[in-house]
Amino acid sequence: MNFVEELRWRGMIHDLMPGTEEQLQKGMTSAYVGIDPTADSLHIGHLVSVMMLRHFQRAGHRPIALVGGATGMIGDPSMKSAERNLLDEEALRHNQESIKKQLAKFLDFDSDAPNAAKLVNNYDWMKNYSFLDFIRDIGKHLTVNYMMAKDSVKKRLSGESNTGLSFTEFSYQLLQGYDYLYLYQHEGVRLQMGGSDQWGNITTGTELIRRKLGSEAEAFALVCPLITKADGGKFGKTESGNVWLDRRYTSPYKFYQFWLNVSDADAAKYIRIFTALSQEEILALEKEQEAAPHLRAIQKRLAREITVMVHSEEDYDAAVEASNILFGNSTSESLKKLDEDTLLAVFEGVPQFEVAYNDLKEGIKAIDLFTEKAAVFPSKGEMRKLVQSGGVSLNKEKLTDQDMTINTSNLLNDKYLLVQKGKKNYFLLIAK
Repeated sequence: MNFVEELRWRGMIHDLMPGTEEQLQKGMTSAYVGIDPTADSLHIGHLVSVMMLRHFQRAGHRPIALVGGATGMIGDPSMKSAERNLLDEEALRHNQESIKKQLAKFLDFDSDAPNAAKLVNNYDWMKNYSFLDFIRDIGKHLTVNYMMAKDSVKKRLSGESNTGLSFTEFSYQLLQGYDYLYLYQHEGVRLQMGGSDQWGNITTGTELIRRKLGSEAEAFALVCPLITKADGGKFGKTESGNVWLDRRYTSPYKFYQFWLNVSDADAAKYIRIFTALSQEEILALEKEQEAAPHLRAIQKRLAREITVMVHSEEDYDAAVEASNILFGNSTSESLKKLDEDTLLAVFEGVPQFEVAYNDLKEGIKAIDLFTEKAAVFPSKGEMRKLVQSGGVSLNKEKLTDQDMTINTSNLLNDKYLLVQKGKKNYFLLIAK
């Protein structure tokens, strides 16, 4: 597999330095991507560069993920309008371990193959480097004029916010440049990859290597486009914030739903970037989508591939089953299998009522519960009519008798009752 060709047809190359392809054709090459460890989970914005490393390893090369423990303590000015909060070492180490577990789903760290992936942390080589040594050994090789010419610096200095740029952030590109030099010397790295907003920082590294080690020291750069949505909105952001890879922050159900609900234009782009499907498989899916757009073949396959990759086959199956509860003809058995987080995610936004747990302990007639205790129906007469016509369900089972006694044994997760009025109107009763 030719790595550059693979990225090219997937639409994953924004720019690359001349000579990059020739370097990769010489044989196994080591390349790295920097990952910001300011949280203990990656979000889907990180996935583009992670997929680049995955394709890189599939092409027989050696991927290195660099967790920016030192640079994470400073903050990258690229694409940012303000300085970030700084983390202590304990938080960074915790984040590093969590990130490695997630990366292990994409990269092979454990095999004996010469191209097994490696995780490094720049804090390990920066923590004992004194400021005086650093500015003498590294700082003297790059002029302020060179550093000021970078887009990331120029944008901040000319920004409307007038927040300016601290020396701390200005020095970021020097630190990232030194990472590349260190990995060049200690890990044989010859290529750094990242998003297009990183081009300035990456080329600072190639320039530093050339100036420090001489013009025969060859180092290369390759960046992918920043992912956007077809409507111009920010990729990976929802009303509730980032879409995370960790289930504590984004449930597998919500993760699956995010990909399932992307537009046709975005799905056609994302299936190339975020899956390892072959070009033939993707072209076949595109034909299928063209023939029957309403079936959303690309979105379904995209959601499946990426949910299985990030979570598991079981989580994917559970997410599909949960989706069918809301949009399909699933049974009460499927509903009872849902854990509390998924249940609340599935029925997010439906009207909710609080009812007294003690009322349910004693047992209460459905008609009293759904009219007097929770205003699911405006009147008992309306409820009777709808029950008689078979239009009311409790926990996905038809309610055939409005005087049926409901008690705590009917609760889902010992807390919830799901009432359905007609085909599409759901109500969630929460016993407290």
